Amino acid sequence: MHVAVIGFGNAGGKIADAMLEFEADTGRSLCKDVLAVNSAEIDLAKPDHVPEDRRLLIGQTHERVKGRGVGANPELGAEVARRDLGEIDRALDDVPVYEIDAFLVVAGLGGGTGSGGAPVVSRHLREMYAEPVYGLGVLPSADEGGRASLNAARSLQSFTDATDSLVLFDNDAWRQAGETLQSGYDHANTELARRVTTLLGAGALDDSTVSETAMDASDINRTLSTDGVSTIAYASADLDRETKSGLLDQFRTNGHADTDYAQKVHGLVRRAVNARLTCPADVESAERSLAVVSGPPEELSRKGLQHARQWLESQTDSVEVLAGDDPREDADRLSVAVLLSNVTDVPRVDTLQERAVDAQDRIEAEASARDDEVAELVTDENDELDPI
Repeated sequence: MHVAVIGFGNAGGKIADAMLEFEADTGRSLCKDVLAVNSAEIDLAKPDHVPEDRRLLIGQTHERVKGRGVGANPELGAEVARRDLGEIDRALDDVPVYEIDAFLVVAGLGGGTGSGGAPVVSRHLREMYAEPVYGLGVLPSADEGGRASLNAARSLQSFTDATDSLVLFDNDAWRQAGETLQSGYDHANTELARRVTTLLGAGALDDSTVSETAMDASDINRTLSTDGVSTIAYASADLDRETKSGLLDQFRTNGHADTDYAQKVHGLVRRAVNARLTCPADVESAERSLAVVSGPPEELSRKGLQHARQWLESQTDSVEVLAGDDPREDADRLSVAVLLSNVTDVPRVDTLQERAVDAQDRIEAEASARDDEVAELVTDENDELDPI
């Protein structure tokens, strides 16, 4: 699969940058083009891998923005994105649309530029192009406060409606004890890039081997295009090179090695689904699912994939399950990414919406009280003064 990635806002740009880094480290060719879009000039200086000519500053002529950001205001972020759609279109003119299978719009949902602008641009892309438009949205952690939760809950509705599928990543689920806020975000971005690139990069016609059970773009598009929210599972295991070249090769003639490989692939898929998802969800609520196993060709067991697919069907109570491999000659690990598409039981989203309603009520109450206090402060108690 080949995609054009648009990283919107600070978090979106960092994740797009992390995807390019992981792609380079693993020899993949997923990203045909990457564009980082932001309303704050200082944030566009942060990426290490996005080329400078693929960084777009919007809102420069807006009287309230002027290249300094939108101040966590999603309405302003949406307004700036709409006003500068022409600039964004001109940047997208360089995207080789005939070579891509989809657009991927990436944004953090707790701020202003990403939460407001990403849905605007996603909707515009769907109107302009025939290729599917997928979203990748990052939910804020509880530490970011009620305003971030309110922004995310509002953006979640718009972003889901504007895309063919929205993959969610929950920062709260990925915070580790003892991490600073910044190191936690960096770690989360790396893990997210690993999962998304392993999943979407399957079946790319690069230097890797093509197998009979390889995934291709149509498989991924079919699984993702559900107009809902999705989550990704992932697991990996080291390769036992000594065992592979010794004992298992001796057993290959009587089928023992094939059985071992099958059990390893099947077990890794189960471990992935039962571990941490990008956004925790009830696996049984998924409408469709897809498993991609990546690693050296000799480790990719067709029998293991069949067993994994059957197990996924039983877990999701759905026959809409695909499984395939992504051979990588130089891989030093066996990894699996499992896409669970159109999940409907996502407790984190329910909690986020509750926090957002509470935050909205509190903000309105505080604003009303503040207005009364200001009026009391500046108004003459005895009504003896005439305002100018």
